Amino acid sequence: MTVLAILQARMSSSRLPGKVMADLLGEPMLARQVERLRRCRTLDRLVLATSTEPADDALASLAARIGVDCFRGSLNDVLDRFHAAAAGSGADQIVRLTADCPLADPAVIDRLIGLHLDGGYDYSCNTLTPRWPDGLDAEVMRAEVLEAAWREATLPSEREHVTRFIYTRPERFRLGSLVGDADLSDQRWTVDTPEDLALVRAVYAGLYPANPAFGTDDIVQFLAAHPEIAALNRVHRRNEGLERSLAQDAALTKS
Repeated sequence: MTVLAILQARMSSSRLPGKVMADLLGEPMLARQVERLRRCRTLDRLVLATSTEPADDALASLAARIGVDCFRGSLNDVLDRFHAAAAGSGADQIVRLTADCPLADPAVIDRLIGLHLDGGYDYSCNTLTPRWPDGLDAEVMRAEVLEAAWREATLPSEREHVTRFIYTRPERFRLGSLVGDADLSDQRWTVDTPEDLALVRAVYAGLYPANPAFGTDDIVQFLAAHPEIAALNRVHRRNEGLERSLAQDAALTKS
């Protein structure tokens, strides 16, 4: 059994271009996330999947510097890029991670993979029942299921959001769900805006120097003790990017 994690990243974010290379305590945000992911016990290999656009040369260079394999593919057809990054790897299970989550928790990812394998699911994630903070998102799927999505998905939202074809078809695929013990779904730890980045920088400044392996409970306690930091990005909604993709679906259907 081989578990491959694919970390999606690009420089051309619509809301915060270049965010994955933003400074986070002297290192690019992407490098800090990789540092955390390397603490996962269930991952056999990690690959960075970025685009062939010149703007993403910086990501390929960073991957080489920190010793992470890098695959480059389509900018807009993210499903094709993701599938191509997995093709030929020989992996049985594919984990999808995104590079806007510098507070990713290795313990949560390991729990998700354990649930997925123990339950024999086709696809598992921790977002079907949103109780985790936005920014701890992780998904895992059988390689054959990713292959089916790549072959059959046609809608813009399904090509941009890699797993949408899978989790919207519970009648076809066995879906596993890792539900958080406490409801933290109102907390936003992802980075899509300057306010998000300010919160993450404050969390790292407050926790990393004393404990580089800080986890979810540490962050929750820190933000509870510093409500002014927790309030920095409360104006933003969850899944704003997906909402834009669904609008493209609707336009395509009408045309």
